[in-house]
Parts: sequence; C-alpha cells; structure tokens
Amino acid sequence: MATVNTYLNFPGNTEEAFNFYKSVFGGDFIGEISRFGDMPPQEGMPPMSEEHKKLVMHMALPILGGHVIMGSDGLETMGQKVNPGNNVHISLAPDSREETTRLFNALSEGGVVTMQLADMFWGAYYGSCVDKFGIQWMLNFDPAQ
Repeated sequence: MATVNTYLNFPGNTEEAFNFYKSVFGGDFIGEISRFGDMPPQEGMPPMSEEHKKLVMHMALPILGGHVIMGSDGLETMGQKVNPGNNVHISLAPDSREETTRLFNALSEGGVVTMQLADMFWGAYYGSCVDKFGIQWMLNFDPAQ
C-alpha cells in the first residue's frame, strides 16, 4: 500500500529530537535505529569519523492517524548542510517501481535532482529531488514492503 510520510533532517541531534517526539506522542520507534556506521563504504566518499558513525542514518516514529515521521542526521562531510527550510521532505513510498519512476520524473521536471533514482543497499529503489517550487521530495519503492 502506498504511503506518504514526513522526513526530517537534523544537524546531529536526530535521536534527541525523536526521543522528545516519542515523549509527546507515545508509541515506539519502527524497527531499529540505523546509524551511518551501518552503511557500507561509499565510492568516492571520505572515510567516516567514529563520531559520525554513531549518528542516525534513519529512524521512524508513528505519530497521529497512521502518519509516520522519519528522520536522519545531515552530515556536511557527505554534502548535507542542514538549515531551517531545507530540513523537511515529503517522503513517498509508491506501490511499484514504475510509479516511482513516473512520479520522480514528473516532480523533478524543471527542478533539481538531488539523488538520481537507483537501487540502494537497503533494498529499495530510491531517489530525491527538489521540485520547481522548492519542495523537497524523497521517493522510495521497497519491493519487500
């Protein structure tokens, strides 16, 4: 089933923020917290410091009405500079690879592709873009879900 969620980026305090949101909304995190140290080395990227390996690569928390907030820490060493205004994305999880491609192509037309659609190490077909109106989108088709 297709879903839409809100994706939040933080400058190194994602876990603290999500523990706060958990105290407000209750419930439990969905799955384990993924950390940057869990990621396989990426070609062309500098080695990651031990401090950065402990930061959050992905976590998720259900809030109200089935809506899920997701989040990660932005690493400047990976080209991510978190500022108010660039720290919120609409995250789409379409039902098919084809629908993911269609939506990505339509949303990125006249905008900026920030990560080209590709098969990712976590098993999904993923890409991100900023549309021509400045809205940030993440598209993630995971055939296992």
